[in-house]
Amino acid sequence: MAITNGYATLAQVKSAMRITDNLDDTLIEMAVESASRAIDGFAMRSFYASGTATRYYAAEDSYVVQTDDIAGTAITLQTSSAADGVFDTTFKVTDYQLEPSNGYTDGLSVPYTRIRAVEDYLFPVAGGQNLIKITASFGWPAVPIAITQACVIQSSRLFKRLDSPLGVAGFAPSMTTCSKCEEPGPHKYFSLVGGGSVCATCKPSAAATPSVETPTSNTDDE
Repeated sequence: MAITNGYATLAQVKSAMRITDNLDDTLIEMAVESASRAIDGFAMRSFYASGTATRYYAAEDSYVVQTDDIAGTAITLQTSSAADGVFDTTFKVTDYQLEPSNGYTDGLSVPYTRIRAVEDYLFPVAGGQNLIKITASFGWPAVPIAITQACVIQSSRLFKRLDSPLGVAGFAPSMTTCSKCEEPGPHKYFSLVGGGSVCATCKPSAAATPSVETPTSNTDDE
């Protein structure tokens, strides 16, 4: 599958997990997209560019309207002065101010999320009606590096859960290859600290040698 609006690439996640083959690419891509949408839900916003669209808003008051993330300064702002669904007033660039100022806050470059009326017009307010029409490029112009890092970590966790019993969080021990050097087994030594089966070269001093016998129940057959 192809990753849609993912915050990390397949290559980035495979590099983080030191995976060099292509056997699980589809599963890793699924993990990346799932992690990306989980980040959206947690942050209550999307960090990708959604493209140009027209959206409608209700102003807080005559001077300020809160918006979704706007990726650039090229916008068309219109209002419905009569609250009749006809957007008859078009603001000039000098009639509004995008905020946060300069698209910068707390040391980070961010999209615009608020518009302030500053010159010839005010925003109409009528009982919470969406009287402001904005056409703009919504979303983030580029995925923040911190979001990419979070996506890599969460994608890796989701993918590695497939190695765990019943998908429970954690890592299942290696049983067929050496958990250290990945030499094909089976091997006679087992190390809980080492992550499972280990070869004679990699085995720590505390490695156990499990019995090949199958455990039996202590219940007497009476």
